[in-house]
Amino acid sequence: MATPAEADGTGYARYTYRLRVSSTARARLLGEWDRCRWVWNECVAKSKAVHAHNKAHPMDGRTCGPAQLDRMLTEARERTPWLREGSSVPQQQTIRDFGRSSAKAQKDIKSRLPPRQRAGMPKWKTKREADPTLNYTRRGFRLKDGRLCLAGEIVLAVVWSRDLPADPSSVRVYQDSVGHWYASFVVPAQVRPLPLTGRVIGVDWGVRETATTTSQAHDLPHAQHGTKARQKLTRYDRMMARRKPKKGQAASKGYREAQHLRAKACKKVARQRQDTGRKWAKRVVTDHDAVAVEDFRPKFLARTSMARKAADAAIGATKRALTEMGRKHARDVRLVHPAHTTMDCGRCGARTKHALPLSERTYTCTACGVVSPRDKNSARVMLVRAGLNPAGVEGIRLSGPPVRKAA
Repeated sequence: MATPAEADGTGYARYTYRLRVSSTARARLLGEWDRCRWVWNECVAKSKAVHAHNKAHPMDGRTCGPAQLDRMLTEARERTPWLREGSSVPQQQTIRDFGRSSAKAQKDIKSRLPPRQRAGMPKWKTKREADPTLNYTRRGFRLKDGRLCLAGEIVLAVVWSRDLPADPSSVRVYQDSVGHWYASFVVPAQVRPLPLTGRVIGVDWGVRETATTTSQAHDLPHAQHGTKARQKLTRYDRMMARRKPKKGQAASKGYREAQHLRAKACKKVARQRQDTGRKWAKRVVTDHDAVAVEDFRPKFLARTSMARKAADAAIGATKRALTEMGRKHARDVRLVHPAHTTMDCGRCGARTKHALPLSERTYTCTACGVVSPRDKNSARVMLVRAGLNPAGVEGIRLSGPPVRKAA
């Protein structure tokens, strides 16, 4: 099974495929993961030791960068036959991943972000809690006869549900929470332009309806995938609660089985949300040349009474799918700041003197007298603010924060 390609904004995209792993290959993958996990934990230990030393002796200024960690790995491989049995490629990539994670955490600390918004420092990876993840550069893998051959004589069968558009530069082999193995290839992103249609559309996000647009045929209703699976998830939560181990004790087999069933149900809901969002995004991008999208950040909804329904709507994932689909097919996607979009009139540009409560679902303009559904009016405001003025609003430019194009 191939998951959709995910562009990373640097001219590259990921193509993920399901793997069929034999018992021999699984044992070797887990052996490689044990070595990479040991390298990661050694990096964490060395980083903590350097930090404690610099705190006690501020004038020394010791560092724990990739160069020092590479030397540590070289010395460890020389004196540890078990570590030397594995390939050096995923072990070196583990050090690179640790360096990026540590650099991001230090950058957030220096920028004085609030603690909740900071990326935490790298932590220990335990055998039972950390999912296996192995990264291979071009010299660590090859594709032969439709199979993925990794360093260390690991051969994996790939479910090629579609062709790779180009030769991959790297691959990530990982196991998800359900126990399925995947290979995620990095390839140069390719733009596939679609025929021009001459139409534009505005998109407003919401909770009652996930997306309300200026086109009645392209509205996205709330699919409620999580609501439909809630009874099953509640049952698994109760099973886990009954079998929860005491502090300091290992989890029982029954607890791990219930945990696996819950993870499987959650994975199914996540895939349903992704499938719904991508199908809708493809339809919108195919039928319109330009899209004005509300640059909505749904994170704050997690602290409101609408948290569960907002999470089930998957606004962030749907918005990301729309921007990625627009980039892939060379469409003009413009992100509009959401400030005052519910207070402005999409026809004359007048602004109400007070914020509208959520219970008020109809917008009535006191200047021109137009009456329209609140979300439809907001979607029309997106078009006007993005400079994609629909018919009947020529010359009108609503005031508001600047519009930015999707990266």
